[in-house]
Amino acid sequence: MDRAGLVMIKGMDAVQKLGGMAPAQSMLGHQVASEKIRPDGRPTSEWRTELRKIPGLRNLLTLVLLYGQTIGIIWIAIALHNPIVYVVVFLLMGRSHAQYASLMHEAAHRLLFANKAVNDFVGRWLLGYPSFVNTDGYRFVHMAHHREEFGPNEPDIPLYANYPITRDSFRRKLVRDITGVTGIRLMRDQFAGLFQRHSRSRNTQLKIIAVQVLIFAILAVSGHPWIYFGLWLLPFLTVWRTINRLRSIAEHGGLRADTDRRITTHSVRQSLITRFMIVPYNIGWHLAHHVDSGIPFRSLPRYHAELRRIGYVTAEYEYPSYRAIWRSLQAG
Repeated sequence: MDRAGLVMIKGMDAVQKLGGMAPAQSMLGHQVASEKIRPDGRPTSEWRTELRKIPGLRNLLTLVLLYGQTIGIIWIAIALHNPIVYVVVFLLMGRSHAQYASLMHEAAHRLLFANKAVNDFVGRWLLGYPSFVNTDGYRFVHMAHHREEFGPNEPDIPLYANYPITRDSFRRKLVRDITGVTGIRLMRDQFAGLFQRHSRSRNTQLKIIAVQVLIFAILAVSGHPWIYFGLWLLPFLTVWRTINRLRSIAEHGGLRADTDRRITTHSVRQSLITRFMIVPYNIGWHLAHHVDSGIPFRSLPRYHAELRRIGYVTAEYEYPSYRAIWRSLQAG
């Protein structure tokens, strides 16, 4: 992919390179307005009103099915008690964490339920805390990410910087993820706030621990306490962390700050396999989400299709698959 230029920023420990994978202007096409899309890619007010409708009942059903799926997967593992089944279930539970995180992200944008109190309760207690996430803290830093990608308050620059990297470096990152090194380090840093007298997140971390104790207690009472460690905590520390990196770098890896969201966010064509395992609940239509972050996840495919139709998203700019972008990310 052609590159539009590099930006060097000084981090806490080293200079970091941004923009190594930014698309050249010639790849972006023309910003053509239509009856639905403005020149900057945002939907017109009338169509935006249609796109922003929050289907609360459908989202409630999705939440119930997610919990049912989680319980069902664990029940199958216990019932069949087969090594191959345990491996498959282990991977699927990592995917479940990706699903919880994706719906929590939707709640952080207050797009899961129209009622704010219901939205925030579900986002915290039923999605965030079970997956070790301080939903309110996540919302705070995530809104900074949306206000200005790669800006001075961008929380994830270390995750996105310096791409493309070498294959060896890419492999080392994934090995640290899948072996739990990354997950343990991040969990240790997260719960360090418990030992700070004036930590603002201390109460929330205690709530997260309380929810984890409840999950463990339920499994212990059912006679299978090991399930908590083997099929809940460990997949979170390994499979989920690997999924999170692969998804995150496919969203913003190697890009840089710009007023054009196509310079700050990648666009990747979606496949059934990656939608199932890596980017559930339409979170893979990430460019559309960044062009207008107030649109619920169910409307993103329709929005993205219109961006393609008018030429805002071109075939030259959009990666044909996740395999293609991951290959480009390790072409340093």
